[in-house]
Amino acid sequence: MESTTKPRLREQVRTVMRLHHYSIRTEKSYWYWIRNFIRFNQLRHPQELGAIEVNAFLTWLAAERKVAAATQNLALNALVFLYTKVLRQPLGQIGEIVRAKRSVRIPCVLTHEEATALIAQLGQPHQLLASLMYGAGLRVVEATRLRIKDVDFDKKIITIHDGKGAKDRTTLLPVPLIAPLLERRARMFNAWKQQDSFYHPPVSLPFALRRKYPNAGHSFEWQWLFPSTGLCTNEDGQIVRHHLHVSAIQKAVRQAVRQSNLNKPASCHTFRHSFATELLRRGSDIRTVQTLLGHSDARTTQIYTHVLGQVFAGVVSPLG
Repeated sequence: MESTTKPRLREQVRTVMRLHHYSIRTEKSYWYWIRNFIRFNQLRHPQELGAIEVNAFLTWLAAERKVAAATQNLALNALVFLYTKVLRQPLGQIGEIVRAKRSVRIPCVLTHEEATALIAQLGQPHQLLASLMYGAGLRVVEATRLRIKDVDFDKKIITIHDGKGAKDRTTLLPVPLIAPLLERRARMFNAWKQQDSFYHPPVSLPFALRRKYPNAGHSFEWQWLFPSTGLCTNEDGQIVRHHLHVSAIQKAVRQAVRQSNLNKPASCHTFRHSFATELLRRGSDIRTVQTLLGHSDARTTQIYTHVLGQVFAGVVSPLG
């Protein structure tokens, strides 16, 4: 007799998220908040709960846990996904909740000289990764996730797939990086063509893609531009090669900052902030910068005008 046992909630969430092509990073994040919601309600199943409990949980996050506004919104998105897509029990109106205060902080940025000096202290491949973050405005995750096919040397553009908010975008390929990237690609291609043992395991691929194209993991264009030296197991139990972990470049940048005389709390994301401010300083319009950064709201990009002191452009003090 065929079993009709219903999958556990974790498996249900995983299946639906992969059906909708969510990234593994988002999957883990959503499950973290769903699990916290369940624990908050003494391990009761979400089917027994609803809008009232969601309201209480989100209010507790803001009032008791003092989480940031972005964190509270992420928890809300996770629960809306759970009830709408997985349980098929839309929450409807959840009522008024205590909202976490959204703080507006002026980001730490580096001058062009500071950024290039910091990058020069890094070894490879971290130096090339940091150059992409500063020269193309990439997030650290976006830089590490680049594949061979994502860099178009003829058009001088980089395509970012499944960026923040599951959006794709293109950004500029800095001319000074063309030669080192071409050299890296040529070296990888020669090793791949000669069937070097490094390329025997397939690279990790999105769930739907590896189902549709089982051999894509061995093709050159799908190779990671910055592959990990170690191997891991994907969701199907297959041994695969993933990209370089973000913690590796983050650790290298932190060490470089400590060894420098910056006296600024710089990090990988500081390179992206510096990319935006440097473009604005050189006369690029804010709409272009917004597009390159992949911001859906221009107000997010406008924070960089505060860094440059352009928020009061055209206004002159009575003292001159």
